[in-house]
Amino acid sequence: MPGNTLINALPRSEQHRLLTESAEVILDRGQVLATAGNQLQHVYFPTRGYVSLTFPADGIAKLGIGLIGDEGMLGIFLTLGIDLAPVNATVVGDGAALRIETAVFSSQLVANPALLKILNRYCYVRVSQLAQASSCNRLHPVEQRLARRLLMIQDRAHSDVFHVTQEALAWVLGVRRPAVNVAASRLQDHNLIRYRRGDMTILNRGGLEAFACSCYSSDNAIYNGMMGRG
Repeated sequence: MPGNTLINALPRSEQHRLLTESAEVILDRGQVLATAGNQLQHVYFPTRGYVSLTFPADGIAKLGIGLIGDEGMLGIFLTLGIDLAPVNATVVGDGAALRIETAVFSSQLVANPALLKILNRYCYVRVSQLAQASSCNRLHPVEQRLARRLLMIQDRAHSDVFHVTQEALAWVLGVRRPAVNVAASRLQDHNLIRYRRGDMTILNRGGLEAFACSCYSSDNAIYNGMMGRG
């Protein structure tokens, strides 16, 4: 069974119908899966690894707005009949995904009502989490936001140890690399993490949760509350 929560939530018959149209692909760190304003050629259901969503502010800077791992998918906007990517999507954690051509996926949305129902709920979750991220970027200090993002990455990596560069963290936080270095140093001073040359180890998960802003628990509550229904 594929390791993607959305696909696993489908009834077996609808799940099989979707899987017959998909192909497993490797996700390499740094790989660009979507570019804002361009047509999306494939949708992706990650089974391992994770993808950073960023928005090109002023055409140059990258403002981090979310992460997608095995709890979600890239291409949810196709449920609205739109195939233009609204954001950039870049792999920041090596892994794998089930990939489906957008035209095939659109036909699946018509033929597979259970899939459409689940993805409509996921679309609501993404919009709600985007609103949460907007307020988080505006109101909370970098250290708390970094703690939140590391928890999100750990959830998707399913490990206390993972590789993430300062550049990637700068993307997801929407800050410059020196700010990431200062924030990571503070978390290390509290013995919450160990970080060296991109190798991240979570030393104290409970302490990191207590240090993070409340947006982490709010995000999880939104996802569990909506995706746990029906």
